[in-house]
Amino acid sequence: MAEHAPLVIDIAGTQLAEVDRQRLAHPLVGGIILFARNWQSREQLVQLCADIKAVKADLLICVDHEGGRVQRFRTDGFTHLPPMRALGQMWMDDGQGRSHREGSGALAAMNAATAVGYVLGCELRACGVDFSFTPVLDLDYEDLAPTPAQALAAPQEGSASLGRPGASRSSVIGDRSFHRDPRVVAALAKSLMHGLLQAGMGNCGKHFPGHGFVKADSHVDIPVDGRSLTAILGEDAAPYPWLSSVLTAVMPAHVVYPKVDKRPAGFSAKWLKYILRGRLRYDGAIFSDDLSMEGARRIEGRVIGYTEAALAALEAGCDMVLLCNQSLGLGAHVDELLAGMEEAQRTGRWQPDADSESRRLSLLPETVPQPWDLLMRQPAYLQALDLLP
Repeated sequence: MAEHAPLVIDIAGTQLAEVDRQRLAHPLVGGIILFARNWQSREQLVQLCADIKAVKADLLICVDHEGGRVQRFRTDGFTHLPPMRALGQMWMDDGQGRSHREGSGALAAMNAATAVGYVLGCELRACGVDFSFTPVLDLDYEDLAPTPAQALAAPQEGSASLGRPGASRSSVIGDRSFHRDPRVVAALAKSLMHGLLQAGMGNCGKHFPGHGFVKADSHVDIPVDGRSLTAILGEDAAPYPWLSSVLTAVMPAHVVYPKVDKRPAGFSAKWLKYILRGRLRYDGAIFSDDLSMEGARRIEGRVIGYTEAALAALEAGCDMVLLCNQSLGLGAHVDELLAGMEEAQRTGRWQPDADSESRRLSLLPETVPQPWDLLMRQPAYLQALDLLP
């Protein structure tokens, strides 16, 4: 019945149960997101990914695998990748004084970022994973002082904390961010994306238009960013148009920006259709962030169900929606969402979108991955390992 598979779900264990196969075979399911609980060993992960593809060959196998504290697979040969802030700090090292080392500075940081992307993409693809939700494009308000433009904007924004180093920070983003300066973020992110693309993997810039400025964690709260559209586009959202030639996917923030829209960005047609697609001319895939998060199902002060949240995200302009960690136990919320979306399609509340399905399919790798044993001897991979910070 469906011609568009917008749902990305998960599974509870390290292998597929029969109920997992049934859910993944559903025509509305277009992807699966893996977590650390789905990992035991490389051999097990390879088998799991093969079993997933045996259910439906075009399922997009995804994972949050950025480096630093957000890296789902860390053992059995997987390289421990640095947090993105390490690349930003490398950029700032001008090679003078005690910190001097050969090739330090911005160009070395860009080279290292490409190496991170290449190692990340090659190792995941060797195990059968198609796609990682990386890199974070949020600005690092925690580590570095504001730019002069932000400091000057503070009085006009009506917030005494704006423009003060460390006055407003996001612990959920923190060292996942490259840098405070959007130009440095864009340069390092583009380098990392080039590494991913060399490995045959797409990328996902997140969390549009920016999650770094707010303190609250949208997993458990509803962050609110009271700045103007001009301030946000001039700072936090600036990397998105600069990266338009290489961005293959975007994930919006579960953050409310009340001077732009009273809805969180992931449920806002103003943010996704009119600003991201219209004003910034982005034409790639858009994923919702996890619909099970507290910030995801509270719209205009009202808590809504999973189906209503999925429909709101799709109507706002998302191509795919994620429901994470609801497969645990009996997985009642996963089945609730599948049944609810079926009913919405049957009754005309939701219509499949051929363009959205095309964007989903475009994220599937087009090249054959290098098997792990061969990858371990590949000169480009070995060189990339040497370039990691």
